[in-house]
This record gives sequence, C-alpha cells and structure tokens, in this order.
Amino acid sequence: MIEPYGAVGLIPTFYGIRHRKDIKHNIEHLKSLTKAAFWLSNLDIPVRLLAIPEGALMGFNDEVLDLDHAEYARTCCIDIPGAETEEIGKLAREWNVFIMAQAKARHEDWKDRFFNVGFIVNPDGEVVLKHYKISALLPVERSVSPHDIYDWWIEKYGRTLEAFWPVVDTKIGRLGVMMAMEGNYPENGRGLAMNGAEVVYRASLPAPFTENDVFEISNRARALENNMYIVAPNIGSYHLYPDAQHFGIDAGGGQSMIVDYRGQIVGKQRDTNGSTFVSGVINIEALRHHRQSAQVTNWMKDIRTELAQIIYEKPIYPKNLYLKKSPPKHAAYKTKVIDKQVALMQERGIWKKPASSE
Repeated sequence: MIEPYGAVGLIPTFYGIRHRKDIKHNIEHLKSLTKAAFWLSNLDIPVRLLAIPEGALMGFNDEVLDLDHAEYARTCCIDIPGAETEEIGKLAREWNVFIMAQAKARHEDWKDRFFNVGFIVNPDGEVVLKHYKISALLPVERSVSPHDIYDWWIEKYGRTLEAFWPVVDTKIGRLGVMMAMEGNYPENGRGLAMNGAEVVYRASLPAPFTENDVFEISNRARALENNMYIVAPNIGSYHLYPDAQHFGIDAGGGQSMIVDYRGQIVGKQRDTNGSTFVSGVINIEALRHHRQSAQVTNWMKDIRTELAQIIYEKPIYPKNLYLKKSPPKHAAYKTKVIDKQVALMQERGIWKKPASSE
C-alpha cells in the first residue's frame, strides 16, 4: 500500500546562463529553497516528491536571445546523467525524495543538437526516467523533438508509448513527465496515461498563458480526462544572467498548482512574490480505487480507439524537420513552418479564413 504523501513544487527565482558553469548558481538557490519548503511542508504529512520547474536550472536564454542552436548545445547544455544531475541526486538523498526536474540537454548521438529533457531522480540519487519534450513553445523554443528526427528515433527506440511517453513505476506511484506546452496538446497526457502514469510533472508555462487561465484549464483537463495527478509548479522571477543588476522579471505569471485525478486543485500558489513553493497531498490508493470503481468518470475505459485513429490519419506537423539540419532562428521558423502550417489547415478546409483576409 502507498500511503498518502506530500508533494512540493518549488517556485524559484532563477538566472539565465552564458555557460554551463553558471548552472551552479541556480542549484545553490534551489538547495536553500528546498530546505525552507520542506521545513514547512513536512509540518503536514511527509513529503516524498519534489518538483523543480522548467527553466530553474538554466533559464530560457536560448529562446529569449534567439541564440544559435548548435552553439548553445556545445556551451550551455548538459548531459543526463552528468555533473548537474549528480547535484540534484544529492538533494534527493538528503531529503529522501523523488525529484522531477528539467534541463536543455545533449544526446550522445547528436553533438550539435539539444533537446528539452524532463528527468526523474530517485531517493538514491539515480536518474530513473528521461523524457524528451515532444511539443515545444513554438515559435521561440526549438529544442529538438523526437518527432523532428522521427525516422531515426523509431529506428533506435521503437514506435511505442515508452519511446515517446515513458513512465517509471516507483514506491510512490507511476511517474511521468509532460512539460509546459506539452500539456496543451491532449495527446501527450493521454499517451502518458495509456502507458500507466499516475503522477505527472507539468512545468512551467509563461505569461500570458497563465494570466488567461490556459495553464489552469489545461492542467485540470489533463488530470480529469486521464484520472491522474498533475504537479505543476511555475517559475518565479527571471534574471537574464547571474550578474544582472536589474530586478527580476515575473515572466511566469504565477498560478502554480497541484491537481488531483478528478481535476480538483489540491494545492495552489497563485503568486510569485520572490521564491516560494506549492504543496499538496498525493493519494495513489484513492486514484487506483477511483479508476477501478467509478462507473462513468474513469473515462479511459470507454475510448473508442478505432474512431480516434481516424482523427489523426492525415499528417499535420511535418516530421523529420531537423534530421539533416539544425533548428533555425525565430524569423525563419515563422516563415518556413508556422505560416505554411496555417495555410495547410486552411487549404484542407479545416479552418476558414477570416473575412478580413479574403
């Protein structure tokens, strides 16, 4: 039996990096914030899961500054496992928790490409899961997706749920990762759920999407429709560099939350006034009981898969975009991909053009 336990999502002030060594600055802050968050959260029931939001280790300077992809891969991105995940492992051992986190990282077979990787570390400090982000914040985030090198990916890893939506079975439940914009595409949550996920990491999302309810709606929808917990801490204030003299900018807009398997918020922190945290209770046995006993709201038992397949028969977003080239900069991406994708939807008659453009 898995007893109910506390989950904590950190909401840190963080700093963008110029070089990989700058990550140490963020890790030191995360250590201090963890101590404060656990001292308070353990006054409730024991904490067994810690989530560190996307961007907390490295920032988003590759996106904000429209940096060259290959250069950023060489100078800033990490290896998983590596020195940085070893530091996260020390934190996991110190507090005897599982840790969910994220970093822009290299793949051993692609020296001039980087990926956005969500990873999970167990209480022994070992990396037990790596998820390569499938759906990025387009057009500004162009870390490589497995879909961008699809033919190579399935040859190496196979065409399976585990190859794209991996889940690890642990002492605190089955854990998976669905980062940021991935949560706005229902297929990612469903892929994890069909692979058995019970507790899913979903961080971070920037303003304005947190300010107009997109973050909350998508978190609660993915949790409800798949009967799984969503742990969704957001970023705190963003400083462009560790030595920046200006005040940090609240690029995230708050709205951190933990959502249960019925789509109900069980932990929330709306503000980002400095570094803070969100906490809530995870009850895996209640989730499993609901999946087994509900007559209606254990929705997945009723999926009509033959019909769902019809929806996706025609390809939309092009695969293998970066099999032979690196991702371009922002302006080129808009012209070569986004504009063509909008035109495709209109040409197929899926979208009608607004009257102003006819």
